[in-house]
Amino acid sequence: MAELIIDVSKHNGNIDWKKVKAAGVTGVIIRAGYGKLLKQKDACFEKNYAGAKSVGLPVGAYWYSYAVDVAAAKQEAEVCLEVIKDKSFEYPIYFDIEDKCHLKLSKATCTAITEKFCTELEKNKYFAGVYSFDSFFVSYLESSIQDKFSCWAARVEKVRPTYCKKFAMWQYSWKGKIDGIKGDVDCNEAYKNFPNIMKKNKLNGCK
Repeated sequence: MAELIIDVSKHNGNIDWKKVKAAGVTGVIIRAGYGKLLKQKDACFEKNYAGAKSVGLPVGAYWYSYAVDVAAAKQEAEVCLEVIKDKSFEYPIYFDIEDKCHLKLSKATCTAITEKFCTELEKNKYFAGVYSFDSFFVSYLESSIQDKFSCWAARVEKVRPTYCKKFAMWQYSWKGKIDGIKGDVDCNEAYKNFPNIMKKNKLNGCK
């Protein structure tokens, strides 16, 4: 049975985490930040991390990318690592590559950017994943990405992802309604027991 995972950022405002857990949510992926500057850390990252952990919800994180070359991807990875250090995550740390700037790049460039960010995380014992919309995985990323990193694909037309062949998480709605969160929230299904993977392999700060 798939797990119900939500992903949140500062745009979701103040969250009542007790209500969220009571509503049946089993995990949360939190935006850590975006871009290559430390000041681009998500304004609610610390609060959301602490809130989710306080009610025993396992968490992961994602970093929204604007990198257009490998050097920028390395900078983004370094800032992400700074933001998430000294914390533990039971779900992957995802590289979110979907921006308009990426749609102007070649498949080879987007693949190189993604590999750079994710391998920088892996060097530091983090479990790296890749998030994007379903068709991005074939239009802008080589198939090798799906072999190397855990994939999280977005497709909200009530159709499971078809372009991304090896997704371990599916973002199926951007308009979910969860008690404890005002307005819409992204909803996902997870198909792997990531908390067990992290603990077994002592990744993402899990002991």
